[in-house]
Amino acid sequence: MDDLPPLELAFPGPERDRGVAAVLTGEKTAFTGLLEIHEKAGEPVPAPGDRFAVLDSGGRPAAAIELTEVRVVPITEIDDAYARAEGRGYVGAAEWRADHERFFRSEGVAEFLGRRPEITDGTLVVAQRFRRLDP
Repeated sequence: MDDLPPLELAFPGPERDRGVAAVLTGEKTAFTGLLEIHEKAGEPVPAPGDRFAVLDSGGRPAAAIELTEVRVVPITEIDDAYARAEGRGYVGAAEWRADHERFFRSEGVAEFLGRRPEITDGTLVVAQRFRRLDP
């Protein structure tokens, strides 16, 4: 895993720890990012086949994953099945959206972007499905 690019779920702490645990158990097979974050970081949108080392809160590789699907879509196109694949216990897309809007408007995201983003039905997200690679 040491030669794979790092992937950080959320910010270090309990939220990241829950996400990493869900990757390890197989409950989490999808994650979503704000397209604007990729653009601000100067990172290209990943592609199917890209592999990453998922980092824990201590910055250590915890799992290796391979992307199987990547879509840039308006936030309204996230459906219930995708929301459940995020492995955080979402009942459906409405709950997923409320939680992601909170995160996308968080202090950490605002600090990175230099402003607090406005989330509308047209806000573009990067919806990514993955499979965990064997250790």
